[in-house]
Amino acid sequence: MTQTTHQGPLAGLRVIDLTRVLAGPFSTMMLADLGADVVKIEPPGGDQARGTGPFIPPSDGGDARAYGTYFMSINRGKRSMVLDLKQPAGKDVLLELIDGADVLIENYRPGTMDKLGLGYDTVHARNPRVIMVSISGFGQTGPYHERAALDIIVQSMGGMLSITGDENGGPVRPGVSMGDMTAALFSTIGLLSAVVERQRSGEGQHVDMSMLDCQAAILENPLMRYFAVGDVPERIGTRHPVVAPVQALRTKDGYVAIAVSDGPTGHWGSLCAEMGHPELANDERFLSGWARTQNYDELRPILEAAVAERTTNEWVTALAAKGVPAGPVQDVPQVAADPQLNARDMFVALEHPAIGPVTFTNTPVKLSRTPGGVRRLPPDMGQHTDELLTEIGLDPARIAELREQGVVS
Repeated sequence: MTQTTHQGPLAGLRVIDLTRVLAGPFSTMMLADLGADVVKIEPPGGDQARGTGPFIPPSDGGDARAYGTYFMSINRGKRSMVLDLKQPAGKDVLLELIDGADVLIENYRPGTMDKLGLGYDTVHARNPRVIMVSISGFGQTGPYHERAALDIIVQSMGGMLSITGDENGGPVRPGVSMGDMTAALFSTIGLLSAVVERQRSGEGQHVDMSMLDCQAAILENPLMRYFAVGDVPERIGTRHPVVAPVQALRTKDGYVAIAVSDGPTGHWGSLCAEMGHPELANDERFLSGWARTQNYDELRPILEAAVAERTTNEWVTALAAKGVPAGPVQDVPQVAADPQLNARDMFVALEHPAIGPVTFTNTPVKLSRTPGGVRRLPPDMGQHTDELLTEIGLDPARIAELREQGVVS
């Protein structure tokens, strides 16, 4: 059972986290992994993700729904305070927290922070150095900005579902929440960019993040092809749209992913030889990845028949020996056991006092001098309320008064 004890590159960065569910919490978890002090402000009743299962039952027979895996997977490394922002005293506490903060991040629907009296103008006036990050479905401007949006809506409107799925089939949602996760990654980039710029200007700024914008941004090749030549991408299963063969193919006992590129590496010739069809290496129909794509109907039966003759492991071993990129299509248990991932410490187990050992996926960011990593367990709801209130100078009597009023818990 190990956890990171190094400070991390973002040590000293104070983040006030008003986010909930997925996009925002995943972004702030990445910041916590890299050493930021992330203060998660939860409303009375907590982040709604706490109620999403499956749940890990505590060993002492306590609340069986207290430890939801959804919440735990994206909220490690943070401190939690329960604060009612609808009460004036709750707003005052948050503003005091903002006085000592570097970043305020929220993912309410546009206009909500203004209604709470906590919009960017108020935050900036209180602390001009604070960077405020707002994540929403459609951003703070535009004709859709007041609409609600969840991951599936953004994937649908952003084109992802139109290009994902089997040929001649209907739309297929990817197995992870790409709309949320993409927004989380871009939001982290935007936030850290603003931190770097502040070193020059001394001023914070408002970072306006739209999940739909982020989804469009990762459709770089489909949109470029459309703008350039009017090509409308379609669903083609696991195949790459402009290079072949780059896809997963059925083997004797599963599937293998093969990626053949052009160039001096000679992938295509090596694959042809391994398939028992060396003559195809110089076939005019298949001399480039683009040509193979254009003549894929002729290539497909040859590929499928050849690959089906061996097991997945046999293909991976043989192609790796020839320098051809190939890998097994692994399920989640196989990913968890993968020797490469485990050699790079991508899975870290921490001992939880109530539920025993819990394994987390580690940060993929590997830094040589200031490494990041899993630093602390996900917080219980309101676990650090008193600690955080004390840090901003409130005495025990005032904390007790706020708790009695239901402002904090």
